[in-house]
Amino acid sequence: MYNYKIGDVIEVVVSGIERYGIFVNVNNKYSGLIHISEISNSFVKNINDYAQLGDVLKVKIIGIDEKKCQLKLSIKENNSQKDAGNYFKIVETPKGFSTLEVKLEQWIEEKEKEILEEQLKKL
Repeated sequence: MYNYKIGDVIEVVVSGIERYGIFVNVNNKYSGLIHISEISNSFVKNINDYAQLGDVLKVKIIGIDEKKCQLKLSIKENNSQKDAGNYFKIVETPKGFSTLEVKLEQWIEEKEKEILEEQLKKL
């Protein structure tokens, strides 16, 4: 494959997103795939939290299929982006922990009642 070798870090453009990975264009000539397991060391629930169509990503080449002119790529293996989780967008709700504060006492009372009922059944 033209000037590419395993271990190279390159820039790619996101051309497609599926539930199993991110498809990319490499220099408008080659294609590549970043499998979902190569996005982050953490669990990836939604790939769209990590990339959008048209995004430019720095990735590491971890495999080359010269017959198909395709690259196997990794975000998490890229040393300049050790934590791919930087892409993850956390949206905090305005209520924060207030729901927990309001409901906690009720949940404790319900659980205590449930435990007491279970103990009475055993008698």
